[in-house]
Amino acid sequence: MENTDANVLLDPEGYLVDMSDWSEAVADQLAVDEGIELTSEHWEIIHLARGFYRRYEMAPAMRPLVKATQQTLGSDKGRSIYLMRLFPGSTAKVVARIAGLPKPTNCL
Repeated sequence: MENTDANVLLDPEGYLVDMSDWSEAVADQLAVDEGIELTSEHWEIIHLARGFYRRYEMAPAMRPLVKATQQTLGSDKGRSIYLMRLFPGSTAKVVARIAGLPKPTNCL
């Protein structure tokens, strides 16, 4: 995939080439490309991941994503099964792609 309907460039793995191209409209299109319709639950995680990136200058891998979710949104949402239900597949990668972040460093 080279670009979305919003005309932003993606790398071969589907991550934004330029993070500054991200917007909620771009996120919506990236989610559609993943087969996901974004709800308020998804947006909580997307904004949490973007906040994590601003703080640590890296996209969260799965364990840090679960921990940050638990600390921020509570134990009901801070579980890997909850995150996998929202973002099927390789959860941390899917969250990073939709959130406009680079690929998490320890995700294969």
